Amino acid sequence: MIDCSWEELYEAFYPTGTRARAILEKHSRSVAQLAIEFNERLTPRLDTEQVVLASMLHDIGIFLTNAPSIDCHGCQPYLRHGILGADLLRRHGYPEYLARVAERHTGSGLTHTQALALGINVPESRILYPVTTLERLICYADKFYSKTGTMQRKPLNKVRASLARFGSDALSRFDDLLAQFGEPSE
Repeated sequence: MIDCSWEELYEAFYPTGTRARAILEKHSRSVAQLAIEFNERLTPRLDTEQVVLASMLHDIGIFLTNAPSIDCHGCQPYLRHGILGADLLRRHGYPEYLARVAERHTGSGLTHTQALALGINVPESRILYPVTTLERLICYADKFYSKTGTMQRKPLNKVRASLARFGSDALSRFDDLLAQFGEPSE
């Protein structure tokens, strides 16, 4: 049993009844459901409780960003939400594996060079691409859901097209995730 919950942090930073809470919770629950589907295909399977918790907390840092379309009115660029969320999780004593999921899920992951090109200034020692199976699983499932618009699952071709805008490296990393976890069921 994990000695932490997503509900505590949600309530602290996304009070019940707010639009930001509704968006974050709907998105995160969708990611969790898809991540569980992919996890069922793995041998060995990951702990389902960890998959759900990581799914629910991977975007915890969005409130710190300037993203009015999802009712987030912070001062940081949206692309930093993973790093900001990781720092928040660490400050609140959550396990390091959860901080790393948050930190490494943006896009299909970012190399240090890509992060710098996008204006994300972090030490070269900070890894911003998914490494563990859990990190890779949440990163992959996350790509199928937006926090804007209908928030319905995106088809694979649209996910690939959105990542292709960030270059062949981003698409190649996504295709590696696709090979590992497979396509979502209909």
